Amino acid sequence: MSAERSRRLGRILSILLPLLAFLVGIRGMGVGFELLGREALERFFQVSENPFVGLLIGILSTSIVQSSSVTTSMIVGLVAAPVAPLPVANAIPMVMGANIGTTVTNTIVSLGHVTRPREFERAIAAGTCDDFFNLLAVAVLLPLEMATGAFEQLSGWLVRRVPRGDGERLGNPVSALADAVLDPLRDASLSLVTTPRAGAAIFLFISMGVIFGALYALVRQLRVLAGGRLERAVTRTLDASPFVGLSIGAGMTALVQSSSLTLSMLVPLAGTGLVTLEQVFPLMLGANFGTTITAFLASTAVPLSTFQQAVQIALVHMLFNVAGIVLVYPSARLRRVPLSLSRWLATVAVGSKLRAATYVVLLFYGLPLGALLLWRGL
Repeated sequence: MSAERSRRLGRILSILLPLLAFLVGIRGMGVGFELLGREALERFFQVSENPFVGLLIGILSTSIVQSSSVTTSMIVGLVAAPVAPLPVANAIPMVMGANIGTTVTNTIVSLGHVTRPREFERAIAAGTCDDFFNLLAVAVLLPLEMATGAFEQLSGWLVRRVPRGDGERLGNPVSALADAVLDPLRDASLSLVTTPRAGAAIFLFISMGVIFGALYALVRQLRVLAGGRLERAVTRTLDASPFVGLSIGAGMTALVQSSSLTLSMLVPLAGTGLVTLEQVFPLMLGANFGTTITAFLASTAVPLSTFQQAVQIALVHMLFNVAGIVLVYPSARLRRVPLSLSRWLATVAVGSKLRAATYVVLLFYGLPLGALLLWRGL
């Protein structure tokens, strides 16, 4: 085998193996929830019936792992659990919260410019613009969903148009591989402890670790392979139409499977003055849409019996992002809201670096955690 062919095979395997591990991790979560038992799951679902609690869970969990892809993949696993699956209605606010939580990464990246005031002002404006867009989208669309169930009904209608296939043909290779890997791990987890619930907790922890590690490895490898193409794609869109910017942002994120990576690349470009906030904005919105591909990918690893529910929550994630873009971007007045708020915050942050750090800690960690603890106490 030639050296060039070996390198190509190595590149293919470097993408394929993390991808397979990710799918095995999704299937593993379903097995773990099955081991956990219906009673424990029903208690969690009772908590998540409150849409604001679901929203806070989505924000906090995504802020902690700094990846909406990980959070939405886990939500897909919950919705597709063989025993007592999470109702789609309960999962919808969590998906919306994940959209807010994922923006913590680019906000943190903007803090890297803190020693250069002018750069810092531009960077934190770019870093927080997506925060305010998602907050605005959730403020409008979550109450709308609570009142009408629009996302649940539309996604349900669409998913019923998805062919189910016959027998176990759908997803069979993934299922066979996952079961071959997971069966020994499940047995080992149960043998290490005295109670099935503790074994289930160990199994869930392992599965979540596999999902996180596989996505990290996949994103890292795709970033290496993409090389300077991402930067060149951004440069080509600077003077293009907003639609091109949206498309490039979506395509870049779908390619590297990480909106955080795309957004974090844009923030330093804005900080150094190479791009303006208006030029960055459509790319960021496109990145929000591009990250929805991960949930669809995760749905391919679930059992056939819950496949439609998994696809449905993936559709909700996509529809929410599309609705947010359609709601805000076409209107110049609404489009100025997140842009103006991010510039205002940047001005405040330049005057006091502590305020910038306080913003990150409170919005993404302090407020969600505090609200959850307060709600539980009540």
